[in-house]
Amino acid sequence: MRTLEGQVALVTGAAKRVGRSIALRLAAEGAAVVANYATSNAEAEALVREIEAPGQAGGAGGRAIAVKADVSKRADVEKLFAATQREFGRLDILVNNAGIFFPARFEEITDEQWDRILNTNLRSHFLCSQAAAPIMKRQGRGKIINISSLGGLLAWPSYTHYCVSKAGVIMLTKCLARSLAPEILVNSVAPGTIHFPDQPSGDPMHDVWAEDYIRRVPLHRTGTGDDVAGAVAYLATAEFVTGQVIVVDGGRTLV
Repeated sequence: MRTLEGQVALVTGAAKRVGRSIALRLAAEGAAVVANYATSNAEAEALVREIEAPGQAGGAGGRAIAVKADVSKRADVEKLFAATQREFGRLDILVNNAGIFFPARFEEITDEQWDRILNTNLRSHFLCSQAAAPIMKRQGRGKIINISSLGGLLAWPSYTHYCVSKAGVIMLTKCLARSLAPEILVNSVAPGTIHFPDQPSGDPMHDVWAEDYIRRVPLHRTGTGDDVAGAVAYLATAEFVTGQVIVVDGGRTLV
């Protein structure tokens, strides 16, 4: 039997990259998936088709819907959770994955840049968790999994705004784990360097993936979306783990 059979998972920022990998993995484990997206409509609809198509690569032959919502806005979050309840009538797993990443020297960070990254990377986690909590409390159980980052544990020059947002995700995780226990388990996954085939040269993250960096990582490779999805799948089934940060970085923090 698949480990998440009969459960419903909502994944924010699900249309691409890490979010897409997470949605596919949870569907493969038997969960019905609500794939949230902000602007990537075509990619979100393609993800739903892949989940619903038996026998396709990564397809679980399961149930899925795509819901457009800017999860940094409370009104959109309310609509997202209302759509989830209408379609499936419950919510067992919330994966707060929506996030953005771009460099800016500290002296040059604008108010707009600061607000944009904090709203997307941290406020969205707060709003979605707040919306999920009463649903899960009524059910008597639930899992909230927040995608943070190695940047929430380490200080990266030119990424102050990003690191602050991800450190906030980690502390939010710990606070919610205490506030929402015992019914709701709350944990975080902190990915290190994750590579995707569609990552173009010139992307802000590309320099981090320089060859000499990879040589210094004990596992001598960058991570994949499937690596992150595997950690999420574990936390979605774990019953005695809460308030923890699972670092998925190939050993990067050891050196």
